[in-house]
Amino acid sequence: MEHLPAAVCVGESMAVLLPDQPGPLEDVSSFHPASGGAEANVARGLVALGIPTAWVGRVGDDGFGRRVTRDLAAGGVDIRGVSVDSRRPTGLYVKEVGLGGSVLHYYRDGSAGSAIGPSVLDDPSAGPLLGGARLVHLSGITAALSDSALELTRELLLRPRDGQLVSFDLNWRPALWRRRGPGRPEAVLAPLLNAADIVLLGADEATAVLGTGDPAELRELLPGPATLVVKDDAHHATALTRRSGDTAEDTAVTEPALNVEVVEPVGAGDAFAAGYLTGTLRGYGPRRCLRLGHLAAAATLVVPGDHGPPPPPALVDGLLRASPAEWAATTVRASGIGHPLVTGHPVPMGRAGEPGRSVEEGSR
Repeated sequence: MEHLPAAVCVGESMAVLLPDQPGPLEDVSSFHPASGGAEANVARGLVALGIPTAWVGRVGDDGFGRRVTRDLAAGGVDIRGVSVDSRRPTGLYVKEVGLGGSVLHYYRDGSAGSAIGPSVLDDPSAGPLLGGARLVHLSGITAALSDSALELTRELLLRPRDGQLVSFDLNWRPALWRRRGPGRPEAVLAPLLNAADIVLLGADEATAVLGTGDPAELRELLPGPATLVVKDDAHHATALTRRSGDTAEDTAVTEPALNVEVVEPVGAGDAFAAGYLTGTLRGYGPRRCLRLGHLAAAATLVVPGDHGPPPPPALVDGLLRASPAEWAATTVRASGIGHPLVTGHPVPMGRAGEPGRSVEEGSR
């Protein structure tokens, strides 16, 4: 297969209904259709930052499934590895917007996406994508969808990789795990996390699943990954990176989040993952990977949907090089980015859905 993408994200993408007004669902008169799903969000975020990326998953043979694949393709995501299920529907979630924030109502039981399994590895389209990518991205959501989805997750994490990186975002969803029945989710998730090369997780969700959100304690619990990234809500993120050839000691780097006037938090974690993984694929050092993650998350926090266009590449380059004081003085709003190096009006974000040009390659 020619033109293999650099990254492949595996999971469930769903149709989304966004209310055109706040309030209880029963009082909303109209909804705006969109698409979402953690791994698909990461795929779109990687493409927006200039990384050729495919999404591998399943959709139903219905209007929602066609909407999902159309939105992904419009966002520049390679959809050759998408399969259509004629017997199961595309998953759906509906957003309810209230004064205290948003609530997401999921309708995904028995969905086409939940039926994904190890057979995808032998698929003539999806198999080569998964085998040829430099990075495969997974999450704990896929592991919680079904037995077959969990088996695929294990296969991708445990098979010989020959230099391929596998990243795993915890993405703790307790409601999904409750539907799986009795058992301890941490007993399933901890070995998966430990088998990945790059692990991303929030301190709060790590506490819920593993009993601690402290980076050093998490490293003791998860010695396997070469890189462990712990996000502390809107405050900072820490990357623990094992030194080359060293199995015992880590280099720890902490980078504060940007000042953001938040419009909607949904999707920001996926955007952070896309930014961090983009930096990894470009050979950036941990600090610049963290900054690119923060920038991508900030761009999503200031839009009402799941996807925020990244800042202009020149501004991204400047922020990756900025001094700690300049970084701390940067503010991201819906109107744009205010930065000490910028005079006059805030610099606007890029256009939604427009793939970003490559930012500075190979810098540290």
